[in-house]
Amino acid sequence: MQVAKIIGRATSTVKHPSLQGWKLLIAQPLGVNDKPDGAPQLIIDGLGAAQGDRVVITSDGKTVRETVKAEDSPIRYMSLGLVDP
Repeated sequence: MQVAKIIGRATSTVKHPSLQGWKLLIAQPLGVNDKPDGAPQLIIDGLGAAQGDRVVITSDGKTVRETVKAEDSPIRYMSLGLVDP
């Protein structure tokens, strides 16, 4: 798990069936002092996060596959919670 800042959203006209109904966001993982930690990641979000929000993300593929109920889902990252301001 890692804190990330939502920096944008993604739109897809064609996507894997397991991603239907999920909002796709671009999240910048954050490290010490809220500095960027690595490349931005495409995540799925079911919490209603918006640009500028800080969220807790996970890269645990098993958790994501269980959440979308598809063993062949290509997504790896998802939001787990919103960080209070």
